[in-house]
Amino acid sequence: MSETLIVIDVQNDFCPGGALAVPGGDEVVAPINAMMADFDAVVLTQDWHPHGHSSFAASHEGKAPFETIELSYGTQVLWPEHCVQGEKGADFHGDLNTQADLIIRKGFRPAIDSYSAFFENDQKTPTGLEGYLRDRGLQKLTLAGLATDFCVAFSALDAARLGFDVTVALSACRAIDLEGSLDKAMTRMKEAGVRIKI
Repeated sequence: MSETLIVIDVQNDFCPGGALAVPGGDEVVAPINAMMADFDAVVLTQDWHPHGHSSFAASHEGKAPFETIELSYGTQVLWPEHCVQGEKGADFHGDLNTQADLIIRKGFRPAIDSYSAFFENDQKTPTGLEGYLRDRGLQKLTLAGLATDFCVAFSALDAARLGFDVTVALSACRAIDLEGSLDKAMTRMKEAGVRIKI
C-alpha cells in the first residue's frame, strides 16, 4: 500500500520568533526532512490567512489572543495575527524540504478558520485533500508538524473519520498545549483509532 506523509503547517510564524510560536517548533524540521524519502507521496499544508481574518483577536474589539468567541460554526479560539498571505510568517521554515507532491493552503476564507488539512472548522467545507488522496489511491497516512494539539490532531481525526489509515509521528510534532489541549487531543486521537508513533 502506498504511504503518504502529510506535513502540517511548518511555517515561520509557528516556529521560534514567529507570531504564534509553538515551543520547539523548529525541532520538527530535521526529522520531517529525514522521513520524506520513506514515503511514496508528500503533502504539505500551509495556513494562509487574509488580513483581518475572523480568527484573529485583533479583528474583534476588546478581545485578546487566546480568548474564545462563538462563531456560526462553534467556539473559536482567537489567535494573534499569523500566517498572513504573502508575508514572511506564512512562508515554510527555510530549512524544510518543500519538494512535495501537493501543497494545500487552508484558512483563506475570511469568515472561517481551518485547523484540519481536510476540512474548514465547520467540518463541511473541504480543502480538496480527500479527493486528491482517493484519486491517487493513497490510503495510508502519516502526519507530522505543528501543532500536535490543534492542526495535527484535527487533521488526524478527520482522516480517521474519513476511513484513512492514520499514524501521527509524535517525535516530529510539537504542541501549543493551551489549558490541557494536548492531553485532550491525544485522548481523542487514540479513541478515534489513530496510531501514535513515539
